[in-house]
Amino acid sequence: MNFDDTPQEAALRRRAQDWIAANAPHELREELQNAPLFSLELKSVDSMTAARAWQRKKAEAGWACAHWPSAYGGRDASRLERVIWDQEEGVYARLSQPFSIGVGMTGPTLMAYASEIQKRTLLPKLVNGEEVWCQLFSEPGAGSDVAGLSTRAVREGDGWRVHGQKVWTSWAHEAAWGLLFARTDPTAPKHKGLTMFFIDMRQPGVSVKPIRMMNDKRVFNEVFFDGAWVPDTQRLGEVGGGWQVSITTLMNERLGSGVPTGFEQLFQLCLRLEGDNGPLVDDPAVRSNLARWAATASGLRHTLNRALTSLSRGETPGPENSVGKLATASTLINITQYAMDLLGEQGQLSAAANEHGGGWFQAMALRSPALRIEAGSDEILRNIIAERVLGLPGDIRVDKNVPFDAIPTRGRPG
Repeated sequence: MNFDDTPQEAALRRRAQDWIAANAPHELREELQNAPLFSLELKSVDSMTAARAWQRKKAEAGWACAHWPSAYGGRDASRLERVIWDQEEGVYARLSQPFSIGVGMTGPTLMAYASEIQKRTLLPKLVNGEEVWCQLFSEPGAGSDVAGLSTRAVREGDGWRVHGQKVWTSWAHEAAWGLLFARTDPTAPKHKGLTMFFIDMRQPGVSVKPIRMMNDKRVFNEVFFDGAWVPDTQRLGEVGGGWQVSITTLMNERLGSGVPTGFEQLFQLCLRLEGDNGPLVDDPAVRSNLARWAATASGLRHTLNRALTSLSRGETPGPENSVGKLATASTLINITQYAMDLLGEQGQLSAAANEHGGGWFQAMALRSPALRIEAGSDEILRNIIAERVLGLPGDIRVDKNVPFDAIPTRGRPG
């Protein structure tokens, strides 16, 4: 396989590089570079203001969602152009984190299931940063078993009343809209009684409470629904057909899981950090570990590229994307732990006191465990890989084809 750019691709890459050089907020580069992954808490400027400004500027130049149809805010570019842009945007992509759920997951779901007028109305506002979207899937009692959710949507006239709770909802505190997965028929088996909607997050009956994590960041939220209203026109797919709609969202979520592994940060740390006999990068044991993780990072990058290539052919993202998500999470955790070991006592210091790495590894040590839960826990992903990729026999499921309201739960007889 040839990974070199064709002349056309090289020209496109130069165009992206030139535009970024002329338009990126270079004054934020160092701050963004040193910020932990998945965090957008800038000190020099208001984070959301900077995020919206960058998203709007990209949209006006046609870079924000170039591969989307022009009717929905894109410019009908190829998937390959999207990949090239993602590679060149680099550290400035962190400014787009509040819009990542919308662009990467809810947007493709809307394009597949929403009405034409809804797509033309909602998607351009997502592209230009005017509105943030969130994904309302996880629940306290369901964990990674999404089909076990209990948030209810009860039919009332020409719409639905929603009652229940969601948790670990990224960017819900900024969201105008949410992609809502709810149970509409508790008498049906758990996978068949679900329906997908999109809901106005700004209405009465929707309460958002930020979750303060151990790294002191506040990206996740709890969301409570107390009779919130969803018109039936905001239903995506058939009543009871929500599971099939969710597959579109979840496969795009895992496709978008190509997060950095931390290898580049570790390599730079080993160049700077001195051991007993000089720079750590010259230590044979350290070099052996670096070589192993370099190979892993390269494999993950090309695995993601393979998935993007399939997508560019019009194919639906498949369960193979679970491999990348599973491996990336464990690799980042292992690299972070190794870096903390190399730092020794300095690894216990905060960003202000630590001159090596600016506190990046300390922040990631607190954040990275969540990677093994979000977008599918390690156990769920291993089951998906085993059953849908390798073709192994499925786990025994005692709740299969059992009405949801008849499934025994702790504290409630079946």
